[in-house]
Amino acid sequence: MKLVLALASLAAFAGSAAAKAVFAHVIVGVAQSYTVAQWESDIALAQAADIDAFVLNITPPWSGSATETQVANAFKAAESTGFKLFFSFDYKGNGQAWSASDIITVLQTYASNDYHYKHNSLPLVSTFEGTDADNINDWSTIKSQVSSDIFLVPDWTSLGTTEFATHLDIVDGAFSWDMWPEGPNNMTNASDVAWTNAIGSDKAYMMGVSPWFYTDLPGYNKAWVWRGDSMWHERWQQAIDLQPEFVEIVTWNDYGESHYIGPIWSDGIPQGDNINAHTYVDGMPHDAWRDLLPYYISQYKTGSADVTTEKLQYWYRLTPGAAGTTEATGNNCKSDINIYGYQTCYDPNEIAEDGVFVTALLSSPATVTIKIGDNDATSFEATAAGANHFSRPFNGQTGKVVISIVRDSATVLSGTGEAILEKPTSGVTNYNAWVGGVSA
Repeated sequence: MKLVLALASLAAFAGSAAAKAVFAHVIVGVAQSYTVAQWESDIALAQAADIDAFVLNITPPWSGSATETQVANAFKAAESTGFKLFFSFDYKGNGQAWSASDIITVLQTYASNDYHYKHNSLPLVSTFEGTDADNINDWSTIKSQVSSDIFLVPDWTSLGTTEFATHLDIVDGAFSWDMWPEGPNNMTNASDVAWTNAIGSDKAYMMGVSPWFYTDLPGYNKAWVWRGDSMWHERWQQAIDLQPEFVEIVTWNDYGESHYIGPIWSDGIPQGDNINAHTYVDGMPHDAWRDLLPYYISQYKTGSADVTTEKLQYWYRLTPGAAGTTEATGNNCKSDINIYGYQTCYDPNEIAEDGVFVTALLSSPATVTIKIGDNDATSFEATAAGANHFSRPFNGQTGKVVISIVRDSATVLSGTGEAILEKPTSGVTNYNAWVGGVSA
């Protein structure tokens, strides 16, 4: 049974309204073998989660490329489903910056499309970086060449808030890519507050929300762990409190960085010379992370959300971190592609907690239990209706994980997750999360 909210979804009106909106970041390069039908399938899942639009991350070149073909497929699917799309021009994805002329071509083709997301009647446009002076200065020309003008909310996070604020005459808002905590700490909204203060109340802020980050792709010079743990729930609470104009989920399908919330598309998992994300993505679904999105999104947009169907959402790694070997570092502290400055190196096992993380969506107070293997269950008292979050450490326990909601001494909902093992069968620790869920 699907989660039902008393307040109807606003997704159908997202194309022209100035109301708050939630987007999911989609790496088009991952979808190079997509058909229109596959785009339609992903869109249907996003609509069921009350996501308002896909942000299409695209890299150059454009003309005659597979990217051009897939963007056309995506817009065909958007038309058939009534969904919305807009672009994030990625200046770092393949080491090649976008030219102003190519961006103008893309926007002249799609910005006026009925299924391009618009804010205050202007096509919303974003970037991933693009902070060289020439690239920043291109946007005045780009805006003048797009007949409808655009609403520009770039990710120029590497500039920092002070430098970004010197470009407020060019932009209509800011998107911060700073959404994972540094070191063995939980993520806070301190960076988001700094960005909103820097751009002022007359500019829109787009807040990034991400559930996880683990990558092990030596061929791309990437092997990093950031703390995820309870972040998916906690970051949504921060968005609900901060009330930014937009929220962007990072990501729908970046399998190589383990923060996907969409279905696993095997063709899109990075593989090649010294690159094989299949080792940590295969068998590690994240779909259940979408299950509570209608609840979180309704709270973010309207301040309330009723619960008529109870749910459990749970995630964890399948072995203790120290039980295997790894080449990954805690934080990105060695790579020459760290665009935000070098961070302190940590042992990844200082970063990632060996724990089971549970969010229970409840219609009334209850007890939530977490049981690992044949060991005694650990109980938590959820004293209010809504989303209640808990976690407990492995404490050396192994076996299947059983999560239950108990009320008046009776189990009203229970879900069983994959077994926690004593050590990884490959000998290498997988810091990706296994995610499960169940509803009444």
